[in-house]
Amino acid sequence: MKRILILVAYWIVAIFVTALMLLGLDYGIDRALMMSLAFLPCAMALSFFLPKVDRSKSWRDRLLDSIFIVLGVMTAAFLLLFIVQALIVLILEQGSYFELDIPAMLRNPFFIAIVLGMLSLVHYLLEKWLDKRFPSATPVTFTSDYRKVSLLKEDILYIESRDSEVLVFARDGRIFRNFTGITQWENLLGDGFLRIHRAFLVNISAVILTSPDTVTVATAFPDTVSVADSSSSRQYSVVKELPVSRKYKDTVRAVLKP
Repeated sequence: MKRILILVAYWIVAIFVTALMLLGLDYGIDRALMMSLAFLPCAMALSFFLPKVDRSKSWRDRLLDSIFIVLGVMTAAFLLLFIVQALIVLILEQGSYFELDIPAMLRNPFFIAIVLGMLSLVHYLLEKWLDKRFPSATPVTFTSDYRKVSLLKEDILYIESRDSEVLVFARDGRIFRNFTGITQWENLLGDGFLRIHRAFLVNISAVILTSPDTVTVATAFPDTVSVADSSSSRQYSVVKELPVSRKYKDTVRAVLKP
């Protein structure tokens, strides 16, 4: 609940801050608030879709996908600004369509891009902070073999992509088939999970780096000994060794410092 309240408070503040900025365009406070509302859905769309760009693609493909998303959001923003301006004329000023006159600043794509970019960036960073400050206990729900499955994030050991399907490996040994792409899983599960290979996404708390090219997935690890040490009294079970691809090697080494 605190998470939702903080996000709602952010967007309310964002609307008022944008409205204050628009006061310099000869708008009254009521008109400025109405125009600032046009930025709200577009900024939310930008902060939602941009992080979902497939990071397994080449940088050129990622750049093109990002450009298409930005252009789509910008087009929607201009359309919404025109609609809101029309509502201002028709409702507040009781005028006609011929009196529509959007200020030049609101017809400047660079100004629109800066406003949308700032609003969506702050929202994205706020969500990242909230993920750490208020870890979600809400289970992840997905479809496996035509039935709904709910798992807590911490109960997922790793995700494996196998061509047209994805396998979800749980701590209790269960394996679920799913058809959601591994990149979508990466975006859904968030910071607690790490991409180590085109085909593997692992729970950081469930793996250790056993070599530059492999990680070991286990249900539990001893506190002070290596995974190969059998002298520890703490019980743990090794599940599997997974490969680390060259593309992700530096990131994996930085996150899973031995």
